Amino acid sequence: MTTKVEESVLVNVPVSVAYNQWTQFEDFPRFMGGVQSVTQLGDDRLRWVAEIAGVKREWEARILEQVRDAKVAWAATEGATNAGAVTFEDLGGGQTSVHLSLEYAPEGLVEKVGDALGVVENRAKKDLERFKAFIEDEGYATGAWRGEVNAGAGVGTPGVEAAAASEGDRGKAGFSGKAVAAGLGAAAAGAAAAVVGAARAGGDAAEVDPVVPATAEPLPPAEPVAGQAAPVVDVPPTRTAPVADDGTDPAAQI
Repeated sequence: MTTKVEESVLVNVPVSVAYNQWTQFEDFPRFMGGVQSVTQLGDDRLRWVAEIAGVKREWEARILEQVRDAKVAWAATEGATNAGAVTFEDLGGGQTSVHLSLEYAPEGLVEKVGDALGVVENRAKKDLERFKAFIEDEGYATGAWRGEVNAGAGVGTPGVEAAAASEGDRGKAGFSGKAVAAGLGAAAAGAAAAVVGAARAGGDAAEVDPVVPATAEPLPPAEPVAGQAAPVVDVPPTRTAPVADDGTDPAAQI
């Protein structure tokens, strides 16, 4: 089962500035939360390392179509299964609409719980807002590549079927040490129980707060209640000293 994300943002810069900045892929960690690095391996190949909610993901992506000032479409070739496109629309007056379409396949308990709680959708929305703030504050792009890749190929918006080569890789993932130490797995299990419980009750799972298991505190000893006998506690038998034939205690004779 896959999830689709659609998010847009209005950026107050000309379309060429917005496009030029977006194509500086190695600058993504400056405004994309969780993205640790993006390495440009070629005009049409990128290597990503990201960590979201304590889950690390690595993948390589190929740019399927890149049209100057209009579109960048991609699909993963290995690692985390995802594909999509970013489009740029010139609204005139120095304004640009940036639209992100993304489809991905969540893996494992933590990602599936995060998917149910809308973690990736929220992340995508905030990343676009950070991109807006970044480029508007700068007023110009940090670089530019005006080349194109398969322009006019008409690939549309790629879905995960375009990333079939990455299926089964399991995203080359593992829990980060920080997430394990924080008990993210337990928190995710609690959130999953809350989501499932709400679904069975006919409620709206999106409104259910994640349930994070609390650490149990030791109970104090029970206080005796007036008028009641103290609870009987089983006491293991003690070792009995041997008794001599004449009935005396040998230890007393030492």
